[in-house]
Amino acid sequence: MILLSLFSCLYYNITMKNIKNKLFSKEPVTIGPESGYDNYIMAIESSCDETACSIVKNGREVIANVVASQIKTHAQFGGVIPEIAAREHLDSINIIIEEAFKQAKENAGITPNDITAFAGTVGPGLVGCLLVGLNAAKTLALTYDKPFIGVNHLNAHLCGNYLDTDLKPPFMALLVSGGHTQIIDVKSYSEQTILGETIDDAVGEAYDKVARLIGLPYPGGPKLDKLAQEGNPFAFKLPESRVDGYNFSFSGLKTAVLRLVKSFDGKEMPVADICASFQETVSSTLLHKLKKALQENNYKQVVIAGGVAANSEIRKKIFALENEGYKVFAPPMKYCTDNAAMVASCAYFNTNTFDDVNVEVFSRVK
Repeated sequence: MILLSLFSCLYYNITMKNIKNKLFSKEPVTIGPESGYDNYIMAIESSCDETACSIVKNGREVIANVVASQIKTHAQFGGVIPEIAAREHLDSINIIIEEAFKQAKENAGITPNDITAFAGTVGPGLVGCLLVGLNAAKTLALTYDKPFIGVNHLNAHLCGNYLDTDLKPPFMALLVSGGHTQIIDVKSYSEQTILGETIDDAVGEAYDKVARLIGLPYPGGPKLDKLAQEGNPFAFKLPESRVDGYNFSFSGLKTAVLRLVKSFDGKEMPVADICASFQETVSSTLLHKLKKALQENNYKQVVIAGGVAANSEIRKKIFALENEGYKVFAPPMKYCTDNAAMVASCAYFNTNTFDDVNVEVFSRVK
């Protein structure tokens, strides 16, 4: 059964042209590929622990890109503390906006008045964090009398694949992040359908939990990936979930690793082999489901997106599909994790966007 959610059907643009209104003058502004002129979208992203601002030309060319990471701050706690993250966003927001304007001026001669529209992430994410970036974007739009565009964070991750490429829909997408694992049928820039998703832990959650089980510091996912490259991926046979359709489940795999760790009962663990075996199982599961979706829906273009798309083994397996005649896209590493360039691209291509300046943030897909 095809699953429809806020992510796939909250906003569907049935017109050829995407027309937004300036906030004060209410003057209509055409935005997107059909506008007939160069669009410069400034976007702000603050959904979790990165404060980011970017200016993107025509949804693909990054003119300015600034990211302030909080990894060092949260490492001492073993994870992101929402209250601390929100306060750090407040400390960083003005600095990154100023730096983005500076880069745009130096790189392309772009000034604030040249910006076509301002965009901000609405959700899903941490509410206190989202409010900082979203209110900053709304304020800029009001200050310069430009359109405001609210963006869904998950759609933005997919749009990271439009940056510096000529990718166009239709294609099949695998979205893998800390909170989401989904296979998405992307029919057009504005029409997307979730075919399958995780019924419990997301891939990123599974990585972080397994990393903690074997004693790796935060952020555990990248460290597990690095150790896995030193181990034997077939050292331990771990269970691959058997969920119907295109859905996923990783809670059983996490439990199997817990039992494996406990079986050593204080003895030295082959940590690299455990990491490699876990990573082999996860990446094989993702590939199996994605390939099933490609074959059954007759697609030859595939993209991967989200923070976990930076994982070495997952990228390797997905890109190996090129040997079978598929065309594979994945964002550069800097556009896999949270950034504002992907948000600007999403706003330009009108992918599940929000026009109302009074739109409120949301913590999860409803």
